[in-house]
This record gives sequence, C-alpha cells and structure tokens, in this order.
Amino acid sequence: MIPFERTWPYDVVMGDVYVQDCPFCGTDHVLLPLKPRELKEIQEGKKKLLVFPCCHSRVTLVDCDGDYLLADVPLRNQMK
Repeated sequence: MIPFERTWPYDVVMGDVYVQDCPFCGTDHVLLPLKPRELKEIQEGKKKLLVFPCCHSRVTLVDCDGDYLLADVPLRNQMK
C-alpha cells in the first residue's frame, strides 16, 4: 500500500508541471522544474531529485501516477 502522507497532487498544464501549493512553505501555484517526459521516466522506476523553487526544499521522487507524486519522505503536515 502506498503511504498517503508521502504523496502530493500535481497538474500538467500546457507542458508544465504544477502543484497547487508547496508542502513545505505553502506558496500557491508552484511551477515545478519537471517536464511530462520526466514523469514518465519516474513511473518507469527512475528516481528524481525535486527542488521546490519557492523555498528550495528537496525531496526525491520515487514514483508517480496521473495525479500524485510519491516522495521518499512525508509531505503532508510539513508546513511550518
């Protein structure tokens, strides 16, 4: 079973990957430094370091699906 606390929803809009808000600092509408082709690589098993551009918090993405990113650390309840 996938641990829900390690997931975060994302959206792809016109070739850009966004999250509604940052799990660390709460900034709204964050453009992630990811492309849709990288999401496919992550789904195939490649790990990817993700640095949130708003607060420079880092997580390693270990999997994703069409709606959620799965990280190696808990993302929920991380806001300060």
